Amino acid sequence: MDIIVTGPWLGQAAVCEPILRALPEWFGIEEATRQYVQDVEELPTFLALVQGQVVGFLSVRQHSEYAAEVHVMGVRPQQHRKGIGRALMDAAEAHLRGRGVEYLQVKTLSPAHPDEGYAKTREFYQAVGFRPLEEFPELWGPANPCLQMIKSLGV
Repeated sequence: MDIIVTGPWLGQAAVCEPILRALPEWFGIEEATRQYVQDVEELPTFLALVQGQVVGFLSVRQHSEYAAEVHVMGVRPQQHRKGIGRALMDAAEAHLRGRGVEYLQVKTLSPAHPDEGYAKTREFYQAVGFRPLEEFPELWGPANPCLQMIKSLGV
């Protein structure tokens, strides 16, 4: 399967919203999903295409000269475990390295919450080099403890 990653682009909400909506296990809080859609409109976003169809995306937020964050990422469920997430991450990291960014972070649901989908999410991030840094039990409220993971981009 040939995966083509393009970007980063701005203004990708219309393309990315259907992917978010196809992932209710991860994006099931309507208010948060609407915010992600709004954010994708304004953030640099990479698109993964297979046979000309957008099957995944990754948006980044640069916090400082040295640090950025994977703000939101989604891959259509039928395309999971086919290398699309890794291809998106590789493209985003190459772009950020080119800008001199040294550290990339991501926030996800902590293992303190027994969600199987997010366990797979953490496994993915660890497989691409992220390491757990700190847990924030109240950032998203007590029902959704947050885990911050970080990766050195080797700049």
